[in-house]
Amino acid sequence: MDSQTSQSSQPLPSPHTFQVDLRGLVDLLSHHLYSSPRVYLRELLQNAVDAITARRAEQPDAPARVRLHAEAGALRVEDSGIGLTESDVHALLATIGRSSKRAEGIQEARADFLGQFGIGLLACFVVADRIRVVSRSARVPDAAPVEWTASDDGSYTVRTLPDAARPEPGTTVHLTARAGAAEWLSHERVRALAADFGSLLPYDVRVGEEAVTEAPPPWERAYPSPAARRVALARHCHELFGFTPLDSIELDVPLAGVRGVAYVLPSAVSPAQRATHRVHLKGMLLTERAEQLLPDWAFFVRCVLDTDSLRPTASRESLYEDETLAAVREALGERVRSWLTALAANDPERLSAFLSVHHLGVKSLARHDPEMLRTMLPWLPFETTDGQLSLEEFAQRHPMVHFTRSVEEYRQVAPIASAQGVGVVNGGYTYDSELVEALPSVRPGTVVAELDADTVTAHLDDVDPAEELALAGFLAAARARLDPLGCDVVLRAFHPLSVPALHLEDRAARHEQARAAAEEGADDLWAGILGSLRGSAPRARLVLNHLSPLIRRIGSLDDRELIGTATESLYGQALLMARRPLRPADTALLNRAFIGLLEWATHGEDGH
Repeated sequence: MDSQTSQSSQPLPSPHTFQVDLRGLVDLLSHHLYSSPRVYLRELLQNAVDAITARRAEQPDAPARVRLHAEAGALRVEDSGIGLTESDVHALLATIGRSSKRAEGIQEARADFLGQFGIGLLACFVVADRIRVVSRSARVPDAAPVEWTASDDGSYTVRTLPDAARPEPGTTVHLTARAGAAEWLSHERVRALAADFGSLLPYDVRVGEEAVTEAPPPWERAYPSPAARRVALARHCHELFGFTPLDSIELDVPLAGVRGVAYVLPSAVSPAQRATHRVHLKGMLLTERAEQLLPDWAFFVRCVLDTDSLRPTASRESLYEDETLAAVREALGERVRSWLTALAANDPERLSAFLSVHHLGVKSLARHDPEMLRTMLPWLPFETTDGQLSLEEFAQRHPMVHFTRSVEEYRQVAPIASAQGVGVVNGGYTYDSELVEALPSVRPGTVVAELDADTVTAHLDDVDPAEELALAGFLAAARARLDPLGCDVVLRAFHPLSVPALHLEDRAARHEQARAAAEEGADDLWAGILGSLRGSAPRARLVLNHLSPLIRRIGSLDDRELIGTATESLYGQALLMARRPLRPADTALLNRAFIGLLEWATHGEDGH
């Protein structure tokens, strides 16, 4: 007890203040927080706009202008904002992390300000080694102008100036370029950055005498006709993104505080390619690379919008992922979905033009959205044995809708199935098999079935038993030659006659082939394990066309070895027609058959 009392009575150690290495902090900003030195100009514009907003909250008729003057490695930025007193300068400019938005009387209006993190002028040290600020307060008319000069070594000075130094309220920021950064303060670069960051700002911003703002933005302007509006937005898209859009989609979501436009890309893009969009926060460009703004399926549009509800990250170069952004993403996705629905109902010609380029994105949406599938079903194109058709058209022709899960399967059966009147949809492309399987849910009564080797074989005509018996020797030799490859030989009659042989192999047969190949290359332990997995899986089949003149000639041969070589050639040719990947054994067979046929063809010329 005495020991505890003694310890508690000891005086607490004196607190210490963190020391900040400003040069190290500037290096941190330039290499880690900000993606490029270009953001320094955004910070200057942001401070100027916030200052004007603060003044107009108290003096609604106050002037609202920002002027930028760049020359000879120096930049001057003037605004007609609220200005600062000497005490404001000490409290706000000299304390890292302090924001003027916390100042008394401004907190309530914080939603009207762009800045949220209080980094402010510190970002200017990325391009300048000296910052000079001259300001006069509009709140305290009698206060003299004050000058704050800071260097990148962390030192600063403050002094009052005569009234003539700044006769009107507002602030002027002077930057002097650091070594190697003069290009960032050139007139051309400042003009380009100001136009990029500030084009949608609500105040009059000029570089020299050249205006950079274009309020209101193109999507909020009045036009004499819908056609004139489309032309103007197409021009805006070309200037902004470098392409002429197929169409434009309004993105006015008042509840989410979002206004803008989505431009439909004129050429196809990969769904895996992340779409990037331009986002302005209260008129100031936040980012040109917003990736999470729209649902993944809407990869066929590029957006430009202005918002006052989304939160920026600390660098103010991207959006903060939160519930608000999730809600905005859903709302914008609904706008794109509504546009598609309206096209289907009112403008089928434009919808067809769109789907010819971006059907993949709509299929991605439709597989998760039954209503969208029902709306788009008459329009979405699929590769079928009847040509490019929608599922609706195809189902009207074929009550039983067969489909394959891979492009290879489709290619090997499509010519034969078409000749036999069997309708097949190629489900091997992205999303297609899922959509075909979902067809009965939106079109009751339709029967959908995956096409397998048994189904194809069942639709081919049987050969007369007497004729097949006459070819028993030929079939036995052919089966013996292909048996080591895990392939059976069957005889059928089918069209077209130009196809002498058809290779059929379902997934179960491919799985068995892969297992057998792995067993051959495995050690004793794994060979035993893989051998135990051997089942009654169906084998691949080489279906010989009894109607083909070539098959009839081969069937009449007496040379068993030549029959085997010819069978190997037919097998290899059928594999190539199906465009299936060749195994090493298949490649060896093709080479062997080719050499064998050459030897047979030249047999009579060498005297043997």
